[in-house]
Amino acid sequence: MRSLFNQKIMPSFKTPSLLLVVLAFLTVYTVWGSTYFFIARALHGFPPFFLGAFRFIAGGLLMLSWCAVNGMPLFNRKNLSANAVSGILMLGIGNGTVIWVEQFMTSGLVAIMVSSAAIWFVILDKKLWKENFSNKFTVAGLVIGFLGVILLFWEQLSGFSVNSDPRTILGMILLALGPVSWAAGSLYSKYHPGENTNASVTTGWQMLFAGLLFLPATLISGETAGFRFSNVPADAWYALGYLVFFGSILAFSAYVWLLQVRPATQVSTYAYVNPVVAVLLAVFFGNEQISGIQIGGLVIILGSVLLINLSKYKKAAQRTSRAAA
Repeated sequence: MRSLFNQKIMPSFKTPSLLLVVLAFLTVYTVWGSTYFFIARALHGFPPFFLGAFRFIAGGLLMLSWCAVNGMPLFNRKNLSANAVSGILMLGIGNGTVIWVEQFMTSGLVAIMVSSAAIWFVILDKKLWKENFSNKFTVAGLVIGFLGVILLFWEQLSGFSVNSDPRTILGMILLALGPVSWAAGSLYSKYHPGENTNASVTTGWQMLFAGLLFLPATLISGETAGFRFSNVPADAWYALGYLVFFGSILAFSAYVWLLQVRPATQVSTYAYVNPVVAVLLAVFFGNEQISGIQIGGLVIILGSVLLINLSKYKKAAQRTSRAAA
């Protein structure tokens, strides 16, 4: 993915290598789908706000250090302000709600709430309202995809009771607002790419600003009282390492780059594929059973992704045909 990281961000769509686009989508689809599993593992040793601060500050510093070694310009006041806004909205608020809520809610229930981000991409992307809402395939794919996610986690939802834990009500509210913040931050990053910046530099600053946002929350919540690194189990350290290097540096860099070279509606399909990966991990590594209803949900979700992208595939095929002619 090195060549992907070195791509410069431009305000208009480019025609990047198809291989890079496919690799970037696969990375976002699979790695981010696995982060639900690894966040739960990391929370066995780290408090939530501390986990967010450690993950994103470490990831941001590592990414910016790599950029500096490779001679990329890091400081631009205009770019920094844009990165602060998008990083805080996406990672600080959007991902922060997921980390905090996974303390007491199952990853399946969290995944179904977060999947609504794909719908918010369409609602908030005012510049493409005419294109998105006039395309019957895109609208149908969004609706069908969300229904597929509901079907995928129907058994978890049917057994859910708000009376079981008072924090669950707050968690449901936060998970309704978190995807809105994530979509808003993503679109802000897309339409405010900065001047002559690089996807890796943008990613590094966004992670660093988000990580710094977690620090006051860590102090206010009193998480540092009684916390000892020596008490953190090895599994939690391994999970944190995965979240930093794969979930943050690799997958988030691919996501930021995709926002600049592909339509936001197409990139947002990660929200429907991630729960598929989460369920598969639960089956193979969490000793959970998958039912026929869940298999049906998986098929519907994948079909919705194809439907959302159908018009883009047709346009790409037409461009290829004209180029060949």
